Amino acid sequence: MSEGGKIRVVVLGGGTAGWMSASALAKLLGPRIAVTLIESEDIGIVGVGEATLPHIRGFVERLGIDEADFMRATHATYKLGIDFRDFGRIGESYIHPFGTFGEKVAGVPFHHYWLELAARGMAGPIGDYSLAVEAAKANRFAPPAEDDSLRSTYGYAYQFDATLFGPYLRDFALPLGVTRIEGLVTEVLQDAESGDVTALKLADGREVAGDIFVDCSGFRSLMLGATLGEDWEDWSHWLPCDRAAAMPTAHVDREIAPYTTAVAMPAGWRWRIPLQHRMGNGYVFASAFVSEDEACEAIRAAAAGDRLAEPRVLRFRPGRRKQSWSRNVVGVGLASGFLEPLESTSLYLAQIAITYLIELFPADGRIDDRDRDEFNRLIDMEYDRIRDFLILHYHATVRDDAPFWDHVRTMAVPDTLQRKLELWREAGRVELYSEGLFYDASWIAVYMGQGVLPERHDPRAAIPDPERMRGAMDALKAAIAGEVAAMPGHRAYLTARAERLAAAP
Repeated sequence: MSEGGKIRVVVLGGGTAGWMSASALAKLLGPRIAVTLIESEDIGIVGVGEATLPHIRGFVERLGIDEADFMRATHATYKLGIDFRDFGRIGESYIHPFGTFGEKVAGVPFHHYWLELAARGMAGPIGDYSLAVEAAKANRFAPPAEDDSLRSTYGYAYQFDATLFGPYLRDFALPLGVTRIEGLVTEVLQDAESGDVTALKLADGREVAGDIFVDCSGFRSLMLGATLGEDWEDWSHWLPCDRAAAMPTAHVDREIAPYTTAVAMPAGWRWRIPLQHRMGNGYVFASAFVSEDEACEAIRAAAAGDRLAEPRVLRFRPGRRKQSWSRNVVGVGLASGFLEPLESTSLYLAQIAITYLIELFPADGRIDDRDRDEFNRLIDMEYDRIRDFLILHYHATVRDDAPFWDHVRTMAVPDTLQRKLELWREAGRVELYSEGLFYDASWIAVYMGQGVLPERHDPRAAIPDPERMRGAMDALKAAIAGEVAAMPGHRAYLTARAERLAAAP
């Protein structure tokens, strides 16, 4: 430890994951630790992640960051969900909302009543009964209510310029006492007996010593992978997309959509993400089925608006380290693992690793094997459940128009996903769990949206009078329509908020 008795935490990497780690550790562990972050301007950052999940709001709030100021600095927009197109069948689409479908009645989930009425031809699409879906389709936004009303049944996330988020957090972290060191790490020094990392040696000869090291060095994984040799669990046989061609364009729409769009392509899918100042576009593809040049040409042809830059190709391998906390090194972000951006989970995985690290942080700097094992169990669970959810988007398709879709449709899936699929197909039930990401509404959105309908559903849904049930559903649709009509347009809401911020003293 340092002379002041503080636990020395060294963060390697100044991208989004690095500054998220440094900011949260300094803010939430405060005087117990001394945080140093090492970054080099000679090393670029990935910086194309523009869409997030609602959990990022909790991160921003917990750090005490003003949402309006953060959104202004990162050109952020609001996000109510993801619009998936052509995944199940060409020409069909659905929205995975950050909100619920209806509500339970007599302990029976809403979707069972919907299945009962849909079988009788007495119900509209299930998205009609989600406030988040209908608001997204209407390009309207208002913050959810903090009560038990209909306005409380949805959440929201952000779409922002990821290249600006890290610098914003750097400016936030430095006044908290984080020490920033500019330098290139050339060697990782280890204790000869324990194998623990003791210091990072820079190109100019300086050594930065620490007690706990956070590896945010991206795909290089300089400490966790390259030095400690933590094995990589490769999931490319289930998630074959291993490239992304990203390209920004100018706005062409009068309104700003409060959602991300994902459109299936012959060898993957492409995204469209509206920010305040531009559109983010990209083609996530499998190089075994299309070349990089072909993918770049495809996104040029598909993206609307004047190109602000040429496509930039990123290469990755889907999977995770078998241990994300090894010895005294904790991997956060890409150094720990990577799952493609189909459901905008990259920042969530960095955020949840930081959260678990803070919860299990050693009080006196001495690492307890039980804390390390629990961290690894939790991180593995997070990755594994997200992996299954992503695979579902590909596997649950009837498309046979391209070799890529033939492959993902017919491939064997993990046993954990197969069990979930069987539970849904047999009884319309969603596997319940209290830890991890994506709960029942998310699974229902993809199952229903991609045509995976169960053979039967809860028999209690057939007990009420069908006409009375239809009346209740019609009343819900009308209430949702009223709430949506009362919301301002997304662009108008952003403009009004910016004007209030500018007028504030």
